[in-house]
Amino acid sequence: MLCRLGGRWLQPLPVVRLGARGPQFAPAPPGGGKCTALPAWAVASVSAVGAGGWYKDLASSAPVQGVEELLLGAHSATGLPWWGSILLTTVALRGAVTLPLAAYQHYILAKVENLQPEIKNIARHLNQEVAVRANQLGWSKRVARLTYLKNMRRHVSELYVRDNCHPFKATVLVWIQLPMWIFMSVALRNFSTGATHSEGFSVREQLATGGALWFPDLTALDSTWILPVSLGVINLLIVEIFALQKIRMSRFQAYATHLVRAVSVLMIPIAATVPSSIVLYWLCSSFMGLSQNLLLRSPRFRQLCRIPLTKGESDTPYKDLFAAFYAKFISRK
Repeated sequence: MLCRLGGRWLQPLPVVRLGARGPQFAPAPPGGGKCTALPAWAVASVSAVGAGGWYKDLASSAPVQGVEELLLGAHSATGLPWWGSILLTTVALRGAVTLPLAAYQHYILAKVENLQPEIKNIARHLNQEVAVRANQLGWSKRVARLTYLKNMRRHVSELYVRDNCHPFKATVLVWIQLPMWIFMSVALRNFSTGATHSEGFSVREQLATGGALWFPDLTALDSTWILPVSLGVINLLIVEIFALQKIRMSRFQAYATHLVRAVSVLMIPIAATVPSSIVLYWLCSSFMGLSQNLLLRSPRFRQLCRIPLTKGESDTPYKDLFAAFYAKFISRK
């Protein structure tokens, strides 16, 4: 079976061309606020970026103006103080937009994970067939390797098409969440610096009295650093929960995890230099991300979202997570 030219796993290839050439492959902006509350470099207005600059274009773009209208509408409709309006809008956006996308991401990744045994079986048979064909036709190791890779990519692509689960679809969450995060941050900066496009009243003056607790002025910095440090802690928790899910991480995953840890720590001093309104949004968004991550570990919620069962899925995810966290950070000697 493995020796015939039109094998099950190996796509027929012209022998003469393979021998001669081998197989062919198809080809955060600085924050602003009141001069007495913010550092000098952070007080620069949007116009200071330069006429026609990229940030000026971003700050006056249609998406940012749309977010401004959304925030103003939520504030007007609910009658909440501005800290409550920011919190409510963040929860609504994360719940209505990113939570369904996150569930879809887990759905795709679960289907991809369930394909791994079939992919390994194909790889084993294809490797055997390529070895036999290379021995019969006198292929070099390079030609044999390229032939294997080309046919393996073709088979894996066919499986993704068959099950409609190409891994790229799992990245849709990033392509939606990141722009939304940027637009919200820029809109709140516009409010805090008085660069809003609203007419008839000053949103900046409302933000100056729209805070709570230790941050009554949302246009000023959080001098206590409570919001920035809380943001860093929650982001680190999200990273560690992801890391605890991976028993054996690849070198790339390990480097990426260390990078995200570093970014989470770096966000603390960055958050300490922007208006409290922005940091409050970042903190609410990260808290929702942490809650979303924990929710998507629930077997009942995954079943409700029709996420396929996987081999590594646990019936007691929270107990396992606590045990892994305890073993890594508490009981370690």
